[in-house]
Amino acid sequence: MQLTPAELHNLHELILSCVNSITNMALYKNQITDPELKAMVEAQFPVHIQDYNLKVRFVKEASAPNEKLNVPQLKINLQDFTKSPVQPVPVTPRTDIQQLNDREIATGYLLTLKRAGREYAWGSMEATNPVLREFLKDAFTMACNHAYEVSQWLIQKGFYPLCPAPQTEIDKLGSLYNEVQQLNS
Repeated sequence: MQLTPAELHNLHELILSCVNSITNMALYKNQITDPELKAMVEAQFPVHIQDYNLKVRFVKEASAPNEKLNVPQLKINLQDFTKSPVQPVPVTPRTDIQQLNDREIATGYLLTLKRAGREYAWGSMEATNPVLREFLKDAFTMACNHAYEVSQWLIQKGFYPLCPAPQTEIDKLGSLYNEVQQLNS
């Protein structure tokens, strides 16, 4: 497939990122003890493999793949999007470990998804090939929705605290901006 040098470079970085994600997820699946987290990672794993394979096809094949990435729906578990349902659980980095705990696995996976999402967003904005651009936009949504699901698990366990912004700060910022009347086109 014809690609610009920027598209080829972005695909190379994204493929390498997928190698890392898939390898880590394979390890994580074997170390997770929480059934909900394990089921989540196992359900997300095939989509990451499909994502990787599609990117490889973009580089190797003469034409763009006609397969569409299986983008998951956004799963919403939290009742309140500004407050943690449980008290935060403090953490200290461990410096001598033989196995990761579920918090470390979920945190590592979340940070991987967030970084991949930024790269997908950047790559899609840079892509001139419309098929590649649409694929990267779908991959961004996939990473974004997977990250949301993982972050909700962390929040529900007290590993990723939420707190509402102070109303005085909301009011202060809100007072700075006025809406513009919509123009009819």
